[in-house]
Amino acid sequence: MPKVAILDDYAGVALELDDWAPVRSRADVTVFGHHLTENEAVKALQPFDVVCTLRERMAFPRTLIERLPNLKLITIVGRSLPNLDMAAASERGILVAHPNFANPKFAAASNGTPELAWGLMIATVRNLAEEHRQMREGGWQTSTGITLDGKTLGLLGLGRIGKRMTEYAKVFGMEVIAWSQNLTDEAAAAVGVRRVEKAALFEDADVVSIHLVLSERTRGLVAGSELALMKPSAYLINTSRGPIVDEAALVAALRAGRIAGAGLDVFDTEPLPPDHPLRFLPNVTLSPHLGYVTHELLGAVYSDTVEAVAAWLDGNPVRIVNYEALQR
Repeated sequence: MPKVAILDDYAGVALELDDWAPVRSRADVTVFGHHLTENEAVKALQPFDVVCTLRERMAFPRTLIERLPNLKLITIVGRSLPNLDMAAASERGILVAHPNFANPKFAAASNGTPELAWGLMIATVRNLAEEHRQMREGGWQTSTGITLDGKTLGLLGLGRIGKRMTEYAKVFGMEVIAWSQNLTDEAAAAVGVRRVEKAALFEDADVVSIHLVLSERTRGLVAGSELALMKPSAYLINTSRGPIVDEAALVAALRAGRIAGAGLDVFDTEPLPPDHPLRFLPNVTLSPHLGYVTHELLGAVYSDTVEAVAAWLDGNPVRIVNYEALQR
């Protein structure tokens, strides 16, 4: 029977969120609940015909792809996978299948990330993680937080998620300013936001929240110079991608108290290494890349994954990203 691997199912829900019977009746399905390094993946994934990935949790560089001789299909979430070498996959005749973006389940689950971002913001400015720890250990309150009402939220990025954050901010009585490379005054004003220059955003915001796609333009966009512009009482929230922020500069700023704190859901290396300094800073609230991790969204993901694998088993693969490259 063909062998199918479901990767990085940290929460152990992949087989629960959709009916895998169309696949399991014709293939041997194995779930990996922990993250595999590249060398571990070479050993563990040698026998598999299909691997089902979840966002960027597992990288597939050429050095890995070329050592998986049985691999024939990779399912991905999104139109591309930044850490998948598509050229290497195509050269080896490996199909790469993307989800069905017309699936209404995706639209119904689209607010997971902005909701997490807002919750992380509140947890950060009220120091909830540390207070929770104190309570668990038998203690009582040890800190004071801030109210968001009357404060200024600075959004790096005003796309779908940024606009949703604007709606939340207005309910909380916050003024919203925004900047991105292509944002215009008119586009910002259309959603009740004031566009400012990048430096002004960092200088004026009480909370800076990042909602940009990681690209060569945005990698390292928030560096030491930007953090130095922030008020000592200001907070940074990142639920986008870790490399948008210079991680070393952020650790230095937090250690020195140059900013009040940070709420982080994303990191340069994921899972975050056990000895990483961010794990030990008292003015950081951490979550393990939970932005999109909801029953609703993962249900949509695995529904499309099952469909794609079943179609491949039928000999009629669907939604192949690299179809044209495979025909050359």
